[in-house]
Amino acid sequence: MNKPEWIAETLTPGVRVAYQADRVLAQTRTEYQRLELLDNGPFGRMLVLDGAIQTTTRDEFIYHEMLAHAPLLAHGKAEDVLIVGGGDCGLAEEVLRHKSVRSLVQIEIDSQVVALAREHLSEINAAAFADPRFDLRIADGAQALKEMDRSFDVVLVDSTDPVGAAVPLFTREFYANVRQRLRPGGVVVVQAGVPFLQGREFKSAMGELTAVFQIVDAYLIASPSYFGGHLALGWASDQLAPDAVSLEDLRARYDAAGLSTRYYTPEMHKAAFVLPPFIRELMPAATTPQA
Repeated sequence: MNKPEWIAETLTPGVRVAYQADRVLAQTRTEYQRLELLDNGPFGRMLVLDGAIQTTTRDEFIYHEMLAHAPLLAHGKAEDVLIVGGGDCGLAEEVLRHKSVRSLVQIEIDSQVVALAREHLSEINAAAFADPRFDLRIADGAQALKEMDRSFDVVLVDSTDPVGAAVPLFTREFYANVRQRLRPGGVVVVQAGVPFLQGREFKSAMGELTAVFQIVDAYLIASPSYFGGHLALGWASDQLAPDAVSLEDLRARYDAAGLSTRYYTPEMHKAAFVLPPFIRELMPAATTPQA
């Protein structure tokens, strides 16, 4: 009897977490990264890029719900949304659950990730591909943002970790370009890593955001497939502070949107911004944003 194959996550030096592959659907190197797609008992179907878990069908709802609904419900009137990255397109499906959204542009650099996700992860993205509001573009997100001439209410940066092609998505220049694309009252939320294991990267991302935006904060989620404790999402805006919207308003907006969620609630939204001291101390002091 053949031994089962194991796929290892090797994102953090000194740490290896392995997942049994009941079936390997893809193992390839795209133009930008190493891609692995497998079936695993506890996590379902798993997408792994460059040795880092990106999404699983069992727990993707945690990350995608919090990345989508926290900024959209806090904004309250978001009509045009931009996603940078997010090649599995699970976030797009979550954003498009808001009927108030009239357009969703997504810029993803790797067409092979999208193609394999569309074929093998349809349970988390089929509704997005069927929605006429969804405008998916294959391009370098950092470069495309420089060349865009339209604006958005919410920008969501659903990137891999700051290695390889994703490095430009964690820079001050990129955040300044995002700021240029935001309408008054707009907000950007970025994937900011696991502070316990990636404290330096988290601190750097928050510092770069603080150099550009008037209001910078972070909120936390607990997602089993993102190993190492809390995953942080960075929040930045020139006008919309996380605590500006009351719990009562969030409840009203949630009910009006007709959402049914498995992790996000207005109460979870509020609680997620309470940072433990070891993470709060990594947040930079306010600086004067760039003009």
